[in-house]
Amino acid sequence: MTQITEEMVRSVVAEIVAQMAKSGNGAAPSVSDEPVEKVELREVGEAKKGTNPKEVVIALAPAFGDKLKMRTITGIPHAKVLREVMAGIEEQGMVPRVIRVKHTIDLAFVGKRGAELSGSGIAIPLQSRGTSLIHQKDLAPLQNIELFPQAPVIDLETYRLIGSNAARYAKGESPQPVPQKNDQMARPKYQAIAAVFHIRETSFVQPGAKPVELEVKFK
Repeated sequence: MTQITEEMVRSVVAEIVAQMAKSGNGAAPSVSDEPVEKVELREVGEAKKGTNPKEVVIALAPAFGDKLKMRTITGIPHAKVLREVMAGIEEQGMVPRVIRVKHTIDLAFVGKRGAELSGSGIAIPLQSRGTSLIHQKDLAPLQNIELFPQAPVIDLETYRLIGSNAARYAKGESPQPVPQKNDQMARPKYQAIAAVFHIRETSFVQPGAKPVELEVKFK
């Protein structure tokens, strides 16, 4: 099987962007070489079950913050996404803890594993393209508390609210669900690029690998 390289992905995305521009199908993520706010995610060992009831786990999929130019499908830097989710958690007096799940890119299962390792039992998974949800450890993988499947309509304010709501669930509260925008054209506009993200992130899956603890440093 052909190995998918960063150059191949960028080439495909650039071609898709050009085609979208010609057809007038709307905006697409930047693929330029402009400097991007970055985050350093250093692995510090296997992620263990948390004991702090105030912690909310942010479970990153294999490529988040590391691959695909470190941007979401609409070009939001992963560093900003992570910063906002963490800020939302901290504003509620709770503690964000970041791990990486390596054995799957399935958002539901990334969230389930994160919740199982969370001291509060609450977790927020993040895929590289920007999709997210809020999960509780006692729920089945597909029975999440809140789901945010349309990455193209998720902005930084929404990511902050996701962090805040997750923290409130961890405190035993019942907040109103995070308001979600709806764009019926999001799927046709971004479907091809979403497929590229999926293929790229899948290439970094390590079957059988255990989740790892991450030390976060913003640059």
